[in-house]
Amino acid sequence: QVQLVESGGGLVQAGGSLRLACAASGSIFSINAMGWYRQAPGKQRELVAGFTSDDSTNYADAVKGRFSISRDNAKNTVYLQMNSLKPEDTAVYFCNIRGVIGVLGIRRRFDSWGQGTQVTVSS
Repeated sequence: QVQLVESGGGLVQAGGSLRLACAASGSIFSINAMGWYRQAPGKQRELVAGFTSDDSTNYADAVKGRFSISRDNAKNTVYLQMNSLKPEDTAVYFCNIRGVIGVLGIRRRFDSWGQGTQVTVSS
């Protein structure tokens, strides 16, 4: 089992910055994808930024040029640097990590979500 722990959310004024972190723990053999999603009240969860299996990145159009995703493979941690925040960025942010775990020689895929962290941007 893989657990994800998120940190870094909070309240910030428009134009400010926040950095989210998501650390994975467990018997991780490999990671195929890491990403950040968000869900605003009354809206569906949407992809904000992510790494794919070939390490390329993709961003939602609404955050391009303002948000940056990065990773520390040694720590199984993914970050989301959010700059020039806008009130419409207000949402609960979730990290997602997919890969393979290995326990006693047995490997299986995992798809884990963080608990979510609230980001509120005031105008």
